[in-house]
Amino acid sequence: MSALHRVVRVASPLAALGLWQLLTSLDVNLWLRFEQFPTVGEVATAFADRVGTEAYWQDLGHSLRRIAAGFLLAAVLGVAAGTAVARSRWASDLLDPLVEVVRPIPAIALVPVAILLLPTNEQGIVFITCAAALFPVLVSTRHAVRALDPVWEEAVRTLGGGRVRVLFSVVLPGALPGIFGGLSVGIGVAWICVISAEMISGEYGVGYRTWQDYTVVDYPGVFVGMATIGVLGRLTSTAVESLGRRVTAWLPGSAGRRTSGLRSRAAGRPADPLPAPTPAPVPLPQKEPVP
Repeated sequence: MSALHRVVRVASPLAALGLWQLLTSLDVNLWLRFEQFPTVGEVATAFADRVGTEAYWQDLGHSLRRIAAGFLLAAVLGVAAGTAVARSRWASDLLDPLVEVVRPIPAIALVPVAILLLPTNEQGIVFITCAAALFPVLVSTRHAVRALDPVWEEAVRTLGGGRVRVLFSVVLPGALPGIFGGLSVGIGVAWICVISAEMISGEYGVGYRTWQDYTVVDYPGVFVGMATIGVLGRLTSTAVESLGRRVTAWLPGSAGRRTSGLRSRAAGRPADPLPAPTPAPVPLPQKEPVP
């Protein structure tokens, strides 16, 4: 990343904060009304006060625990179901109709179902979080597995490999980019739904605290909750994408070769040489016709 891009990345949020401070401090009231908005300074003061309280970190821990449980469960179920649907005609006939019917339903609309089925609110919130992240992972895995070139599977079978060897040597490694694409989308959707579920039926968590601040007209507290949600979502999404880049670094491509070379040089070993180009065929001299 060049220095100019780094400057732009830093200047963009700072410019947004400066514009926010300007509009709220001047009580701008044109089409948009900023006179009731808290200023950046008020939000920063409220944030500093909240960080020093035990309740803030307890809410943070509850939300992170719910996200971890729901997202990991969705990742396992989504990859397993997506692979089964893509590889088995019976699984496709059994699951595809159900997936396509349930998938358009917003996960937050499943709150009444969670209340009726599960004994505690905690389990209901984890269920809603899992349902939100499940379908992006499942659909991405299904498409990634179906898009694989069958020549690799045929090669493994020719060498005597069975279905399990094909699954773990060809299917899952080849589908990793698509799987992590679904995981990256799923973690963002999971945060949306866990916060919404905490607002509706939670007793603790960032979403619950943000809604409580709204009900008591503590607008700086509301923005503290929003900022916390944004930072948590950014950190978890970055973690998933970073893990995906590390896991798929072996895939062919210039980026993968550069990464491998840098790691080899950092470890004091020479990088793997690139394959030498195949020389072009030299044309043979033609004989002149005999008169």
